[in-house]
Amino acid sequence: MEEGKMDGAPAPKRAKIGSENNPKPIDNSTGNTMSGFKRDRHGNEKRFNNGPRPAPKPKVAVVRNAYTPMFEQLRDELDAHHDRRDRLGKVSRDITGLSKKIIFALQRVRTINPDLPPQIQAEVDSRLAEISKLLATMAPDVQGINRYRYSRSLMCLEELAEALTFAHYLKTQTLLKPDELSAFVEELTRKGAVSEDGAKDKDEPMPDAGNTPAPASGEQETTDNDNKLAEKEEQRQPKLEPLTMSTTEDDYFYGVFDLSGEMMRFATTSTALTGKMAGAEDERTIVEDMHELGSFFEMLPMKAGDRKQWEKKLDVMRQSVRKVERLGYDRMIRGSERPQGWVPDLTADQPGDDEE
Repeated sequence: MEEGKMDGAPAPKRAKIGSENNPKPIDNSTGNTMSGFKRDRHGNEKRFNNGPRPAPKPKVAVVRNAYTPMFEQLRDELDAHHDRRDRLGKVSRDITGLSKKIIFALQRVRTINPDLPPQIQAEVDSRLAEISKLLATMAPDVQGINRYRYSRSLMCLEELAEALTFAHYLKTQTLLKPDELSAFVEELTRKGAVSEDGAKDKDEPMPDAGNTPAPASGEQETTDNDNKLAEKEEQRQPKLEPLTMSTTEDDYFYGVFDLSGEMMRFATTSTALTGKMAGAEDERTIVEDMHELGSFFEMLPMKAGDRKQWEKKLDVMRQSVRKVERLGYDRMIRGSERPQGWVPDLTADQPGDDEE
């Protein structure tokens, strides 16, 4: 019996591969190409339910009724909401990173002085200039009720409040007030909007004087008159103030909560490197400032609706106050015994280790 034949049955016909000019497979029975069909392992066109291939279903037109515009509007609002939240999240991460860099630069300061070191002041100013541009891009999306709707996407303002209050403390040894912080952020946003408008004006293409033909005398007079009329029209129209954004009470309180940790680090490094507590030795030191700051938050009523975060930050602030207290005690009692550059082991002061 020959190969490919069983019980006298003829071998199934297989498709031949076409030539170079016709690379598609060819059906031996019809001579037609085999593209456009689903075929079995023998190259024959597949049948569906032992019948011909079913015709494609016609596309059903979208049915519109009285409710269709309402759902389309809801769809557009949801799309705008998600796009806005994504934009705010990206800008918020950038502002948070720049605020942390400001704090890192301020931690290189060793004494409380109205004038920061020139290098540190220049770095802080450059970071604030970048933050102002980012705030200007964020301002249109957080007007009105959106300021509170996207509050979780604006966590960067807490970090910015921490950086600004820390810089204010290093200059004046006082706490920045809520209205002063809000005014400062509004001014940053306004400066960023102005700088963006100036950059757009500079980017506008100027006509090439070499390729522009000189206008005739009559055309020149007409152009000058048009320019004067345009200037008068611009002067008549009132200039729109750039949109701004400000901080809320939550931004301020949580920023000051985090400020206690930065003050603790500043007190530790400055005491180790200078041999004395930061602040006015004869009048007021950072230990007293930490006591007052801790007492301020202990007296405040706990915010409703955010109890967990409030308690967590309050507990961290208590730890910072205890560490600065211990640092002051060690310096006053054993200060003469400590070599310069000595740093206390503050890790032993953990919550729950109260002395009996």
